[in-house]
Amino acid sequence: MSYRNPHTNHEKGIVLFAVLLAFTMVVKAQLSDPVKWTFVAKKKAANTYEVIISAVFAKPWHLYSQTTPDGGPVPTKITFKKNPSLTMEGKVKEVGAMKTVYEKLFGVDVKYYSEEVNFVQVVKVKGNVKTNITGTVEYMTCDDRQCMPPTSKAFNIQLP
Repeated sequence: MSYRNPHTNHEKGIVLFAVLLAFTMVVKAQLSDPVKWTFVAKKKAANTYEVIISAVFAKPWHLYSQTTPDGGPVPTKITFKKNPSLTMEGKVKEVGAMKTVYEKLFGVDVKYYSEEVNFVQVVKVKGNVKTNITGTVEYMTCDDRQCMPPTSKAFNIQLP
């Protein structure tokens, strides 16, 4: 007759529960924001920089254009905090493969990006100073079945 520890199955159950709980938390954290953002500045001339705000996300998620019309999903909005050392040159440009689809649910043409998009703003520094550009990106992502609530991501980019 062999001895069997009555606590072994209970301990295995606790370990399995802990592993499943950790896995669930990791999956939930990944789904809570499917977008990975990067923020960089590239020098283009003496006092001129391109600020590049990049979004990368896996299929089937998509991110909406700044020009998605009223009545549609929440468009991406980039807001720069006032900085007396900087002037903005033009508007934020979108660089990526934009898709436009009529969405019956909203009754408008919806403009969006799949997989990746870069938002590019040209800025000029007044004088010879080191400074940062700060602000927020407000956005909403959806896939074929669900949309995440609108989210805001702050950024602070050192101008080289």
